Amino acid sequence: MIFKYKGIDSHGKKVKEKIEASSLAEAKNKIKAKNIIYHTIEQDTPSLFDNIDFSTKYKISAKELSSLSRELSMYIRSGITIVSALKIIQSHYEQNKKMKLFLVTVSTHLDEGKDFYTALETQSVIELPDFFKHSIKVSENGGLLDDVLIELSRFLKEQDRINKEIKSALSYPTFMIVISLLMISFMLTFVVPQITGIFESMDQELPTPTIVVIAIGDFFSNNFTIILGFIFVFIAMFSILMKKSYAFKYGVHKLMLKLPLFGQIIEKSELGRFAYMASLLTRSGVPFVQTVNLSANILNNLVIKELFMDASRTVVEGKLLSKALNDAKTKIDYAFIQSIALGEETSEVENVLTNMSELYFEENRDKIATLLTLLEPALMLFVGGSIGFIVAAMLLPIFSMSIG
Repeated sequence: MIFKYKGIDSHGKKVKEKIEASSLAEAKNKIKAKNIIYHTIEQDTPSLFDNIDFSTKYKISAKELSSLSRELSMYIRSGITIVSALKIIQSHYEQNKKMKLFLVTVSTHLDEGKDFYTALETQSVIELPDFFKHSIKVSENGGLLDDVLIELSRFLKEQDRINKEIKSALSYPTFMIVISLLMISFMLTFVVPQITGIFESMDQELPTPTIVVIAIGDFFSNNFTIILGFIFVFIAMFSILMKKSYAFKYGVHKLMLKLPLFGQIIEKSELGRFAYMASLLTRSGVPFVQTVNLSANILNNLVIKELFMDASRTVVEGKLLSKALNDAKTKIDYAFIQSIALGEETSEVENVLTNMSELYFEENRDKIATLLTLLEPALMLFVGGSIGFIVAAMLLPIFSMSIG
């Protein structure tokens, strides 16, 4: 539960904040622990519009988390404690109530004697990535918190940049596909049936292309609501299964890896992400066994993620990562396995991982650029061909009448 309160702090300054607690009594104790004399305290009741938001946690963006990690690292390196750093950073989020509440909540947990990882795990304000929390846990135990935080910041910033590049590159083709489908659907559903009435009044045999277009137009016109309903149900069911069924999501991800060209892009993107994260953690001094596990947790494709998670368990038993990947049923780019093996033999795993991440990101950038170069004319050809076929099919009977 979230409680809001007003009071005066130890410096005599008025405060008006919110705090997370399981009960009113716990909230009062937490406020007293912060040396604040409260005047009023009550449970924060969300407004009608707040209730419309079905998500229980605020989903922090990669850019926000990167910025927060960088700031925390800078303050910790300056000799400032985590609690003090969090309180300083709170002032940067006056306009973002969720972020400020998150920082206040974590600070409160730290004041109670909890470690940073437990504080992050306990709070229920913001949904943090598992790999981020586990990285904090490992770095705290090894005394590497400031180093890991700055490397996490770099990783998140790089991922945000890559995601923006991909979204920007795909925005135009996506727009074209949507507009194309809408135009074709509109013509088949509304335009073709209007012209069909003219042909029905003619005592003339229609060409085959015209018959086909009229049949498709009648189908769309007569079943327009059913088609829309089917599309809506399909999207809803697909979304639910992707969120609730691990087996279904695993199957979809496995199928995606088998798609021509797209499968290679997805695989190399995941391998690049793994290599990039692993190189950062290795550079920060995190033990390689934990590095493999943490890096596996950032992967999105369940097939490749499961492969590296299984490999991490065999690495704990003393097996080489390259050997574990090579012996696995799921096969990945053999060049990646060879590179890891070379790094293990020469004790240059960090440099190999860095080079592999750069190589895969560069390869994917070129492949996406090539794909988009081919996709744009293909879309134009599809749109022009589809609309041209419909128009030609509607004009054929008129030309036949003129010739006759």
